[in-house]
Amino acid sequence: MATLYITEFEGRTQAHNGNASEALPLPPVAQQTVAIGAGSVLSGALGASTRYVRVIADAVCSIDVGAAPTATAAKMRLAANVPEVFSVTPGHKIAVITNT
Repeated sequence: MATLYITEFEGRTQAHNGNASEALPLPPVAQQTVAIGAGSVLSGALGASTRYVRVIADAVCSIDVGAAPTATAAKMRLAANVPEVFSVTPGHKIAVITNT
């Protein structure tokens, strides 16, 4: 079965000049996985300190993010095995569904 991997971060690291960098600090604040199937499946709520997520799926899928999201094939499509980073709202969830 295909899986969506969600890694949660509080913020980004600081560059030597004090500006925010592209790097995400390790260790993450939380990690979770969601099985990707034919129907929309919800993640757990993102942590209270989570401001960024890195998501990667091992199969093509679509996601939706929000307080009560529902993923459909018409929502944001993710390619298989390509990590993406998004800023998010703490407490929101990520819904996922298979896509082609």
